[in-house]
Amino acid sequence: MSFKIGVDGGGTKTECILVNAEGTVVAVHVGAGCNPSIVGPEQARSIVSAALNSLRAQATAHTAGLTRTPFAPAPEIAATLLCMAGSRPFWSEFAERLTGFGQITALDDSLPVLELATHGKPGLVLHAGTGSFVAARAPDGSVHYAGGLGWRFGDPGSGYDIGQRCVARALLELQGWSPASRLGALVREHTGLATATEITRAFYGDASPNQKIAELAPAVLRLAGDGDQIAQQIVFQSTAGLLDLATQVAGKLFSSTLLDTVRTGLSGPILTHPVVMQALAARSPLVLAPVEGKPIEGVRRLLDKY
Repeated sequence: MSFKIGVDGGGTKTECILVNAEGTVVAVHVGAGCNPSIVGPEQARSIVSAALNSLRAQATAHTAGLTRTPFAPAPEIAATLLCMAGSRPFWSEFAERLTGFGQITALDDSLPVLELATHGKPGLVLHAGTGSFVAARAPDGSVHYAGGLGWRFGDPGSGYDIGQRCVARALLELQGWSPASRLGALVREHTGLATATEITRAFYGDASPNQKIAELAPAVLRLAGDGDQIAQQIVFQSTAGLLDLATQVAGKLFSSTLLDTVRTGLSGPILTHPVVMQALAARSPLVLAPVEGKPIEGVRRLLDKY
């Protein structure tokens, strides 16, 4: 039997699917995040290799179950599609060294959500999770990527950026320079610390502070949804930066097109939050619509092309 494997490798999790010849998902594997910029190159290779081997074993088990014999012929993995966060050269090299997984293609992790947003047609997608990016397919079919610079250099609209803004505001409150708000209490509870000095020291001394800071974003969004003005201000300022980038990209790629006719999707729990969508729509020259489906569904659709 012939199968294909699709991988959506992000900073938070690595989700993989095994698809049969009819395009039906017959097995799923979910592991830890594999962005080499976060977990390191060796750990990234280990996580993805384990996921691929797990799915290959499941392909064997599935074939044996269908044939009702433990001695069924070994299944063929005809193609493997890697849609990965982090260094593109790193994943291209990883793909070149893989054997036993058919035709192997390494793509950027923006492609699945772009596929979901535009259905293969010209348009854009704004995505925000732990990080953020803008991806676009131009009228000539070429694919473009903007942002996604990582937490060290700024990912507007991302969980990290919202969390970082929350911590900065809370620290000023604890220093006594900004009026007290619910954010100060939120950061104290999140860290288990009481003073600005203790919190600052803890974050600067942490080996991977980006994840802990990004974990604040859901709570900030809840406060924004409850009408907290400070939380709303933080969320709106952060996500507005990503919208500005998308508008700049659209203006360049669709210079001869009215921007309110360009298909534009919003992806991820931050951008599809009702409060955020309303705020972005009020200031956007683009017509924004939430992306339906998870990124792994975009991977499945892309697999049909390989």
